[in-house]
Order: sequence, then C-alpha cells, then structure tokens
Amino acid sequence: MRMLVIEDEQDLASAIKKGLEMEGFAVDIALDGEEGCHLAEIHAYDIIILDLNLPDRDGLDVLQHIRHLSKQIRVLILTALSDTSSRVKGLNLGADDYLGKPFDFEELKARIRALLRRDLLRESPLLTYGPIELNPITMTATCAGQQLTLTRKEFALLQYFLSHPDRVVSSEELVEHVWDQHADPFSNSVRVHITTLRSKIRSVIHANFLNTVPGYGYRLNKQIERLSK
Repeated sequence: MRMLVIEDEQDLASAIKKGLEMEGFAVDIALDGEEGCHLAEIHAYDIIILDLNLPDRDGLDVLQHIRHLSKQIRVLILTALSDTSSRVKGLNLGADDYLGKPFDFEELKARIRALLRRDLLRESPLLTYGPIELNPITMTATCAGQQLTLTRKEFALLQYFLSHPDRVVSSEELVEHVWDQHADPFSNSVRVHITTLRSKIRSVIHANFLNTVPGYGYRLNKQIERLSK
C-alpha cells in the first residue's frame, strides 16, 4: 500500500517513513501543503497522513483539496492540535481518523491498518486466499502452513494481491500502490519481484498462485483458492 506523509518537521516525517517502510508500505513525503497537494494530484495514494500546522497552507485547506480530488483516499490527521474542537472540525471536513501528537507509533500503525480494513469491510487483519495467509501485524506469511521468507517488496506485493482477490491488477497499478515516487515506471522491477514471489510460493504448493493476463496484468489463480491451508 502507498502512503503520503504531509509533515513539515523533516526528522519526524523521515522517522514515520522509515517506520512504515519497515511494515512494507511505500511512503512519499511532502514537507509543505503545496507539495502535498501536488503529489496527491499525480499519485493514487491509499492513505495520507496529514499535519495541520504547515508552513505555507492551512492543513484543513489541504484536507479539503484532497477531498475534492477523491472521496476514496483515507486521510489520517496527525497533529499537535488535539483539542476536541480541532478534532471535530477535522473529522467534519472529511478526515477518516485523527491522532494527536505526541503519539505512539504502534497506535499509528494500528489506526492505519484499521483504515485499510475499512475499505474491504474486514474485521480481521488477516488476509487469506486458499492455502496462503498473510498477517500484516506480525509481517508474516504462510503457504500451506509453511512460513514464507519474503523480502519487504514481495510481502507488499502479496498483500496487495490478497487485498484485491477478484480482479486483474496491472503493473501500472502495482507501481502506483506498492512503490514510492522514486520508482522507475519503465524498469522491469515489478516483473522481477513477481517472478521471485511466484517461485517461493510454487516451491510449496507446486502451482502458480498468480496468473498473467496478457495485455492487462495479473490475477490470483482461482484454482488455488480451493486448496486447503
């Protein structure tokens, strides 16, 4: 999943980015409101973490701009303005969640996972498909009960496919949601990581968990959905 952190304190923004990347997320940073709005216009973010005290633009104006762009982007306000009046105002203007500073990073991660589950109407954080099970909290994945040893990018790819089990996912969509803004859209990085991920899962169940749909992208193999865990 891909996120944008709009935060003017560079050290804090970098720390959040590093922590979330450790969880398998692709994270971009904007240090002011204008840059944040610009990045939100050109990339398809799953979640935006928004500070309200920005140097060039009121954070609530940025929130309204994001809402004008899309109703689907999840926005979590992360700010020192944590009084009740500010919380109510932010939520009424379209924020999906609100967390005051100082904050516990574990709580931030838990709120992000809850926002991602909200899209999929899931109560459990576990993602399953046939014999494959992925736990985003423990950052573990198993196939037919065997632990999979995955790189962070392979884990993020598997999480994205398991989150969208019923449709074709294009390479362009994967670049938008699994890689950050520094990704080269013309490289073969997506294909290389999918090849290694396929190989690791195939070594356990001796079948492709992912089918290539020529000209469109990739789709989970329906045949493995019926296999036991």
